[in-house]
Amino acid sequence: MEMGTGKSKVLIDNIAVLYDRGAINAAVIVAPKGVYKNWSEREIPLHMPDHVLRHVGIWNPAPTKKQKLGLLKLFEIMEELKILVINVEAFSTKKGVAFVEKFLLAHNALLAVDESTTIKNPKAQRTKNLVKLAINTKFRRILTGFPVTRSPLDLYSQAEFLSPQLLGHASYYTFQNRYAQLINRNMGHRTFRQVVGYQNIEELTAKVGEFSYRVLKKACLDLPDKVYKRREVELTPEQKKVYKEIKDYAIAELASHEIVSVTSVLTQILRLHQVVCGFVKHDKGTEVEIKNNRTNELLNVLEELQGKTIIWANYQYDIKRITRTLQDTTGAESVATYYGGTPEDERQPIIDRFQDPNSKLQYLVSNVQTGGYGITLHAASNVIYYSNNYDLEKRLQSEDRAHRIGQVNKVTYIDLLSPKTVDEKIVKALRNKLDLAQEVLGDDKWKDWIS
Repeated sequence: MEMGTGKSKVLIDNIAVLYDRGAINAAVIVAPKGVYKNWSEREIPLHMPDHVLRHVGIWNPAPTKKQKLGLLKLFEIMEELKILVINVEAFSTKKGVAFVEKFLLAHNALLAVDESTTIKNPKAQRTKNLVKLAINTKFRRILTGFPVTRSPLDLYSQAEFLSPQLLGHASYYTFQNRYAQLINRNMGHRTFRQVVGYQNIEELTAKVGEFSYRVLKKACLDLPDKVYKRREVELTPEQKKVYKEIKDYAIAELASHEIVSVTSVLTQILRLHQVVCGFVKHDKGTEVEIKNNRTNELLNVLEELQGKTIIWANYQYDIKRITRTLQDTTGAESVATYYGGTPEDERQPIIDRFQDPNSKLQYLVSNVQTGGYGITLHAASNVIYYSNNYDLEKRLQSEDRAHRIGQVNKVTYIDLLSPKTVDEKIVKALRNKLDLAQEVLGDDKWKDWIS
């Protein structure tokens, strides 16, 4: 179900129906770290039918006395529906796995994974543990807007969690051989098989359709359109110099005489992207600002917009720099941050102020890792990507913080991009991933998506 179409309510309704029928007496809801508390604090109280009496326990590896009592109550004999809400990261720990295993063995339970692409990696420990634990449950559910965010191979582990061989393959490798085009590669003394393309996609689409339920916004919501725009940002002479040196020689000297060197292709791409954004981390580990046009272009864009605006930035250095700039130009009350450095107890009040039409808070500066999941920001009708990263799932999730039920205006998405740089390569990679995902899911192509 595409983001914003109500998949949380559908799962909660499903749990209630199964509980009413006597098919289950418990449920475990697994969600990413930044989202799972939203289930207990908002989704369950809002959508669970009033006649379903329940007790909700929230996982915490180091619980307070009150939280510990809440978790222990999950094992008491009672008629109430028992719901354990836990973050997916806990399944990488022995403590989290042991607790969930004990809970599942004590109840007839449904096990659900929200944002199920978090278990798309078959080699990840949390994926292995969840697949193993699923055997002890009567029902399994996965929820996601886009199950394919990197390649069609993302589907295997998500389907295996639901039921082994659901896609007709006993192992990941036979699945890979069927749907991926592979060639043999040699690296030193090591030989491996590299994926160079995909095949039999129509067959895979048909198989997925047998056990999945697909809902798109355009089919069920009367939401206004998304409008995509791009603003080109020219590199300054200083940026061009450092960018060329890192690209050509993997080493550059800054104006401050600090040295930036790279030892791998991944680090090179990271440093090039930082330069495009207007800073770089030198070899001593400190960020140094490079004269750039990006912050000024952001201010130019904001002058052309009306209404509240979300600004997504990939690096904490940029988040802090953007925030300082906006505080100086528009006032301290006009801007707030929502990222890893924002204290937990301040996050919800910030969201509440941003959503309040009478609040002076106009600009929310965030990164997609923290703010891209589980929160509603439909007070904003403008979304600016100061910088992107290669993660399609986070891009789509972050777009739909504003474009969801309650939005009454067209949402304008503006990408700041520097031509002929890694900026354009990132957008091209996102575009290719989206096209492939939509081919697997049978969706229409998004012709205007930052192309």
